[in-house]
Amino acid sequence: MSDRIGFIGLGSMGAPMAERLLAWPGGLTVSDVRAEAIRPYMDSGAASAFSGAQVAEQCQVVSIVVVDDDQVRTVVTGPDGILQTAKPGTVVAVHSTIGDRTAEQLAAECAVRGVEFVDAPISGGAPGAAGGRLAVMVGGTDAAFERVREPFGAFADLIVHAGPVGAGTRMKLARNLLHFVAFTATGEAQRLAEAAGLDITALGKVVRHSDSVTGGPGAIMLRDSTAAIADGDFWLPILRHVRDLGEKDLSLALELGGRLGVDLPLTELALDRLGPALGVERSQPTPSSRQTPGSSRTGENA
Repeated sequence: MSDRIGFIGLGSMGAPMAERLLAWPGGLTVSDVRAEAIRPYMDSGAASAFSGAQVAEQCQVVSIVVVDDDQVRTVVTGPDGILQTAKPGTVVAVHSTIGDRTAEQLAAECAVRGVEFVDAPISGGAPGAAGGRLAVMVGGTDAAFERVREPFGAFADLIVHAGPVGAGTRMKLARNLLHFVAFTATGEAQRLAEAAGLDITALGKVVRHSDSVTGGPGAIMLRDSTAAIADGDFWLPILRHVRDLGEKDLSLALELGGRLGVDLPLTELALDRLGPALGVERSQPTPSSRQTPGSSRTGENA
């Protein structure tokens, strides 16, 4: 028989995730601090609960989507928390992005009660949740992963077992590092385009279109190591080619920024570190390289 699923937290992410669990064959129990958030699910056949303890009385797998570490701790270990009533064998899954040490600490507290804990942060935003297209990165035991894989499939089409407890969170932090560094670089690119008199909304259309075709940064994340690539490796000529194109284009962008008086610190850093980031050496500047005011490396040619 299918486990009954509990779902705590019906905000912008939790609400569409829980909605996709309404048809779960084992049944669904929802909980939120706002009574009005629960009502649509009750109208659709879900049971309701008003505390983590009440959820755990009914459910064998409990998903949590709240704001931060403190709220997760309260839901799991507080006076009305899950561990007050959870039976041995219950699986507690936290989809919120919390600290990896918090996940490990909570797992230890759950283990005392015979309860499995998994950190299962999600990526894909509210559109991904609504469309069942989330990615879930699970940290936990093999047994716990097998318990959650099928219900998670209601709202996710990629479910990765990242490793033991804490590994899911560490994978999410690495993924979001890329996300927000890219956002910062986006601001730099927009400033350059704006100074050049370009329509930055049109630039945005180009970026979204080309990334949907190429896969964006994920397109080069295919190796199983970040070590320098050895001679004879299949990837060496491919990533050297990527480096050469990147260094050329970054150098040209720095030259343009120098002429327009736009400071591009991330671009300078990227030019310096692109080769090593790809696992290949940095190419040497050509003799014709020159510096242009506004950048210490402007004009370098790959």
